[in-house]
Amino acid sequence: MKKLFLEKLKALLLALLAFVAVYPVCFLLTGSFMGGGEIRENLRAATEGQAGYVRMPWLPQYPTLQSYVELLLDSPEFFVMFWNSAKLSVGILAGQAFVAVPAAWGFAKGTFPFRKTLFAIYILMMMMPFQVLMLSDYLLLDGLHLLDSHAGVILLSVFSTFPVFILYRFFDSVPDALLEAARLDGANQWQIFFHIGLPLGFPGVISILTLGFLECWNLMEPPMTFLKSKNLWPLSLYLPNLGLKDAKAAFAASVIALIPAILAFLAGQDHLEKGIAAAAVKE
Repeated sequence: MKKLFLEKLKALLLALLAFVAVYPVCFLLTGSFMGGGEIRENLRAATEGQAGYVRMPWLPQYPTLQSYVELLLDSPEFFVMFWNSAKLSVGILAGQAFVAVPAAWGFAKGTFPFRKTLFAIYILMMMMPFQVLMLSDYLLLDGLHLLDSHAGVILLSVFSTFPVFILYRFFDSVPDALLEAARLDGANQWQIFFHIGLPLGFPGVISILTLGFLECWNLMEPPMTFLKSKNLWPLSLYLPNLGLKDAKAAFAASVIALIPAILAFLAGQDHLEKGIAAAAVKE
């Protein structure tokens, strides 16, 4: 009886936490189907500085698609920034896959000197916030004449250390006996990597691509620092520049911007869980 009670209590607490996590999304969905007048009425305490609280009903009183129509048909700036986000995300993910996968394999199964030390230094870079490296990154891009360009933002993000950290755990778990057997059969290092390492590490590759997309799609600080031209901004910089007077557009834009992230998460959810579990395993 006590065990049953504890299980129900646990389920209730989890349901409560799930509600807290989902409520902002419900808030966005409801606001995106409201007309301008209804939004102003509900947000009056924030937009006009009046006493009271912002309120948002569960369902709009007069549902309308006006916000989506205006955003999709009358806001070319939104489309430019949406495709800028797509361009940055694809470029960064392609670069990270090209760099991180062989780097992680080398750190996990390589035999070069100071391998462990170099990996520790490499991972140490992951702990440094963007602000620490911002000046050196700025000077690097300036020297390469890549400031105010998507190529500059992509170049800096391609060498992120986090994907290497995730993949290292997958490749490190590959049995050395399997690799030695492949060498005895005459396989070289590249054949071992492509025919053994990549297939066994495929869940890790999918997990870093999923996590990488979620990060790239919401990238804020590098574009804000290195992109001066507004026509190069990603969608993540479009939303913060919408004021309270643009709340109707902000609701619809937020919902549309959320859709690719949700789809990416659902597509890679299973592999993502494996990646998080692998990263949590300590040596």
